[in-house]
Amino acid sequence: MKNQRAVIVGGASGLGLSVARLMLADGAESLALIDKNGPLLEETVAQLKSEGHKVFGAEGDITRKASAHDVFARAVAALGRVDCLVNSAAIYPRRPILEISDDDWDLENAVNIKGTYHMMVAAIEHMRSREKVEAHVAGRIVNITSVDAFKAHPQNAHYAATKAAVVSLTKSFAAEVAKDGILVNSVAPAGFATDKAKKAGFLGELAAANPLGRAAEPEEIAQWVVMMASARNTYATGENVIVSGGYIYA
Repeated sequence: MKNQRAVIVGGASGLGLSVARLMLADGAESLALIDKNGPLLEETVAQLKSEGHKVFGAEGDITRKASAHDVFARAVAALGRVDCLVNSAAIYPRRPILEISDDDWDLENAVNIKGTYHMMVAAIEHMRSREKVEAHVAGRIVNITSVDAFKAHPQNAHYAATKAAVVSLTKSFAAEVAKDGILVNSVAPAGFATDKAKKAGFLGELAAANPLGRAAEPEEIAQWVVMMASARNTYATGENVIVSGGYIYA
């Protein structure tokens, strides 16, 4: 990530924050974290700055085109340019199939699908304006999907459907912008141990179903995200990297 400038959506906590920390440790020049939780974002940015990092925060709503493009523009203004985008924002409200409401569907679709789409479009418009600066690459986008897009898991049909949609979006975008030198990939983790996941109480059952007998730590997933977002990736595009500890095959 040396000399790279990155935007991380959902970067104030969870996997997004783990990606941010790993990018900074890997030599990223500066980061812009986008999040809807203003107070948490402010706290996270202040902490990273206190550690000597060049990090900016941009609070905003990614579910509507105008606000999503506005928050991305503010991130660009802070960084000067964007070399890579990581889409880590998502919601995961578990519901039995017969209890999923229209409001549940609308919120899942708005954040997990539309939000990812809007941020990719904003990033591509920016990246297309740049020259291909290294290895014929003008920019990189990494979306966080899920093994739930491929393997059924109780009480999350609507979440799984949105993540399957993001896998499809990743492939479609990759095919359309390959000529521009923009690489678009996704990383699909199984359950991993964020604070929210620990509080939700379902990590035990996921660990029991995993051949390794445990959920991943966020840093273990972040390694794959950073690799795909970094200059080490010069050829992979349209790929979905599954990081599940064997869960997807069990």
